[in-house]
Amino acid sequence: MLAQEIIRCKRDGHPLSQAHIEAFVAGLVDGSWSESQAAAMAMAMFLQGMNDAETIHLTQAMTHSGTVLQWASANLGGPILDKHSTGGVGDKVSLMLAPIVAACGGFVPMISGRGLGHTGGTLDKFDSIPGYQTAPDTERLRASLKSAGCAIIGQTAELAPADRRLYAIRDVTATVESIALITASILSKKLAAGLQGLVMDVKTGNGAFAASREMARQLAQSLVKVANGAGLPTRAWITDMNQVLGDACGNAVEVSEAVAFLQGTRREPRLLEVTRTLSAELLQLGGLAPNSTQALQRVDAALASGAALEHFARMVAALGGPGDFTERAAHYLPSAPVQMPVLAPHGGRIGAMATRDIGLLVIELGGGRRLASDRVDPRVGFTALAHIGQTVQAGQVLAVVHAADTSAARRAGERLQSLIPITDSAAAAQPVLIERVEA
Repeated sequence: MLAQEIIRCKRDGHPLSQAHIEAFVAGLVDGSWSESQAAAMAMAMFLQGMNDAETIHLTQAMTHSGTVLQWASANLGGPILDKHSTGGVGDKVSLMLAPIVAACGGFVPMISGRGLGHTGGTLDKFDSIPGYQTAPDTERLRASLKSAGCAIIGQTAELAPADRRLYAIRDVTATVESIALITASILSKKLAAGLQGLVMDVKTGNGAFAASREMARQLAQSLVKVANGAGLPTRAWITDMNQVLGDACGNAVEVSEAVAFLQGTRREPRLLEVTRTLSAELLQLGGLAPNSTQALQRVDAALASGAALEHFARMVAALGGPGDFTERAAHYLPSAPVQMPVLAPHGGRIGAMATRDIGLLVIELGGGRRLASDRVDPRVGFTALAHIGQTVQAGQVLAVVHAADTSAARRAGERLQSLIPITDSAAAAQPVLIERVEA
């Protein structure tokens, strides 16, 4: 089957058959499709769109382009579950959700990624924990699941290799913003992880990839429809990203916030609401709770008893981190040499937040990458962030900048003041939970 004929079919607006798609994916993996042919195909898919059947076939073909994890022989004794977020600023939900679900009897092999654009990456956060291995071998992954019930790691070379090549091509050919291609990219990795249930957190707002509510709805519906069509029971929540989620954004500072959350010393209300809701959805998908009321009760019990904290500690130790990490997180996590408060220039109420720009400001501090080769400084970011609707007095702390030096902290502080406007009028934040999407 000639590559150029498959490209011609899609270019002219015809739906691709399963055989067409399987030939394309095989060519991505074995190199028989050139870079120019793969780029032309990506552009044809982007411009002409893909129907549900095509998207399902692409997802399944990319899933089976490499290893598909099998868990039956591991005798774990519970459902294999996971959650995925489309990305935001301060989004550290995965760090608490995985051990919460594990404490309730689920098993969570969470394949996560690094920072992309203005959004933080879960793996970058875990890199701030000394010794933690985000790329363990299969034996260590299984051992972590057995001992802790969860393992938050990165995509291996064996999982969905076709997606890795196609994404790199899309990244440099302006074909990233395709609902169908985004759907296939996300779900191929999740299906390759051998899951039995998935919950999607689709962010919307000025700090999200899907800035408009309508785009977020289209993406959520596509993810749910295709996942279920491929045999993976999936639900989605559209959640608000018009402000930083939680009190911190950065890497080590977000790990610190997650540990405090699991310990019960500080749980920012919006972060708590998203974490409880998504965790409860997974318990229902996995048959660990019959309804939302009982699922939420189990989540709350896992937090209150310290069981979720214990599973997090076990995961860190199982993947190479310190055995006493949760007791001594402040000792192990790197801290910035300069921590400077950002003060409100005048009194009033927080009227809005330029969330995407705050994410970019973390990158400017060194907490993310401008180029793929850049090293991330895990120490930098913001803590004690104010929230929309909050009343502040002149001189009150809006946030604390964590920076490598005083000049960087001052620049970031001055910029942050302009990104969190204070007004005289009443302002209220949007609800963090916007819409639930199911098959």
